[in-house]
Amino acid sequence: MASGVTAQRAPGTLAYEDYSLYSSLSDDELMQMAIEQSLMDMPRPAAAQSLQKPTTTRRSQPAATGEAAEHRRPNRANLQAPTAYPPSAHLQPTGTDTALSAFITGNGKQCVSWRRYDGSIFVTEQVYEPNPVASAIMLGDVDTLTKIMKSGKNMAEADKDGWLPLHEAAYYGKLDILRMLLRAYPGTVDKRTLLEETPLYLATIRENTDCVQFLLESGAEPDIANKSKETPLYKACEHKNAEIVRLLVRFNADINHRCIQGWAALHESATKDSIEIAEILVQGGAKIEATNIYGVTPLFVAAQSGNVGPLRYLISLGADVNTQASDSATALYEASKNGHDEVVKVLLSQNADANKPSKHGWLPLHIAAQCGTYGIISMLIPVTSRARIRRSGISPLHLAAERDRDDALELLINAGFDVNAMLSHDRSLLYEDQRSTPLYFAVSNQNINAIEMLLEAGANPNIDMINPLLVAIRQGCITSMKLLVEHGANIDCYIPTHPTSFPATIMFSMKYLSLLKFMLDLGCDADSCFNCQYGSAPHPVLPTTRSYDEPRQASAPRIVQFCEMVSTPDISRWAGPIIDVLLDYVGNVTLCSKLIEHLDSYEDWAVIKEKSQLPRSLLHLSRLKVRQILGKGRLKHLNTLPIPERMIRYLDYNNPMEI
Repeated sequence: MASGVTAQRAPGTLAYEDYSLYSSLSDDELMQMAIEQSLMDMPRPAAAQSLQKPTTTRRSQPAATGEAAEHRRPNRANLQAPTAYPPSAHLQPTGTDTALSAFITGNGKQCVSWRRYDGSIFVTEQVYEPNPVASAIMLGDVDTLTKIMKSGKNMAEADKDGWLPLHEAAYYGKLDILRMLLRAYPGTVDKRTLLEETPLYLATIRENTDCVQFLLESGAEPDIANKSKETPLYKACEHKNAEIVRLLVRFNADINHRCIQGWAALHESATKDSIEIAEILVQGGAKIEATNIYGVTPLFVAAQSGNVGPLRYLISLGADVNTQASDSATALYEASKNGHDEVVKVLLSQNADANKPSKHGWLPLHIAAQCGTYGIISMLIPVTSRARIRRSGISPLHLAAERDRDDALELLINAGFDVNAMLSHDRSLLYEDQRSTPLYFAVSNQNINAIEMLLEAGANPNIDMINPLLVAIRQGCITSMKLLVEHGANIDCYIPTHPTSFPATIMFSMKYLSLLKFMLDLGCDADSCFNCQYGSAPHPVLPTTRSYDEPRQASAPRIVQFCEMVSTPDISRWAGPIIDVLLDYVGNVTLCSKLIEHLDSYEDWAVIKEKSQLPRSLLHLSRLKVRQILGKGRLKHLNTLPIPERMIRYLDYNNPMEI
């Protein structure tokens, strides 16, 4: 890490750097330089405690919906909320501003650079006096520090964060000062800060190798962990510093010590793709099958991180390629989820089992299909059992269609996966509409390419409880509707859980007269809309609420009449135009009293009521008869029939008087 970020640590203040080498620059130039540097470097932990709030992040990508795999330890920063500092008169940091860097200008001004929530940067001036001890340590000024000690200053006295000058010297890598302080105060070698960080720990995280070696030779305990139970060895592995790892191992550091999340040093070396460190640890006695609190082994971590080198090395030592985490996810599953093609190839070459399900029943092929990793899907298809796929209750096609992974969908279709595979009942119930087929997912997403692929491969559009055609109508997607109808979608479909006396296709298209006409042109059953069970008799008032004192009846749902549907508040204002369109597709029908009531409610609708009077014209009845003879199949392709153009226009309600 670059050293030019923060320096002095005085109680209640930020740390500062000495910019005296740049005394020829103006204050504004120095501030700008500090701001630019702060964007490249991170503050040291001691200073960062006063700069940022705690954060917790994952090491890998988020798990797929329904397949949460809690395998990783949090990346803890051990940081605290910002400390309030006296702002300048015109720029004041707020709770949403983040401190970036602290520095001292050539003229002795102490400043802090801040980033606002909108990304802009400003600088405030501080009023604190530099701490002479911290300044001397940061500058490596042995003479000044010696004078301070001779004046009676107690160097074994900690500040409010628990830091001693020894911690500062170890952190900044000042070996001469470290030697001097340990000679004067040998009992402080293992003193801890409030975060339980020893000088050895701080020297390790800053990769000050000479300081690490000196502290170890001076009797520092190598296994004292911080509050997160992370030891210097663990942090050395995290920083991929093989030299410090060797030193710590040579001084008998506990190789198998586990942090608060159960991670050992070998886990960390696997995440950092360091074969060299892994070899040092294994030769020192590291357990290759050690597990963290999630049941994850170093091999699992290597696969999850996509690190082929450590993976091959651990396999060569006999590590289990079929290792499973506590949620039953395998290393192959994690590699497939994270898109690590080479790792998947290595695991499969070592006979990793592609048919071990996670606790949710998903196989590696499922997660690969959801992520759309084409190469991994290609490798997994030949080694995945179709019987295990069926037993899981969900097909990879469902997941590819749900996430619009068209390439994966095409690959799976070409591999022979059943395009009519249905979700198990339990999985279907996870969706409010109780969808079942891959086609339904594609229609819901309005993915025309996926719809076309599935239908061309033989997908049945009439399997789901709610017909996908109804979804397309609700979306107003004419292209989806045409594709579904051309491939046999039932234009007279109903919804079993919400029974009506007329097709649900009409119910769903009532608010859109163009869609209603489109469905009727294809032969949708309009006659059923006028078969009212009450006829010309008065219609009963339907109950809108149920008393809590009344027992709930377990009877079948009541069948809703067309006249009741058009009487609902959001549709009643369109009752006249809806009836007008429907009358064009029926013969001699009688309007029930409810429909007549609607037509009588608006003067402009009188012509519609007159249109319904019997008998209907012979021209109209003849058209209906011809359409009936042709049948719904031919009506879909009316323009292709070998009949005169004028007849097509007549049958298609386009200038019907011209025959």
